[in-house]
Amino acid sequence: MKTKISVSLEDELHEKLKKIVKRSIFRNKSHLIEHAIESLLKEEGIK
Repeated sequence: MKTKISVSLEDELHEKLKKIVKRSIFRNKSHLIEHAIESLLKEEGIK
């Protein structure tokens, strides 16, 4: 099950995320952000 959250981003960062989603394997911004968080947790050694 997924939990819905809300975040505020700087406009510049939001535009960058939209560009990444357009040219990548990510379905949407939520998918991209979820992947980024998972990568950070893995890097930090948090399971």
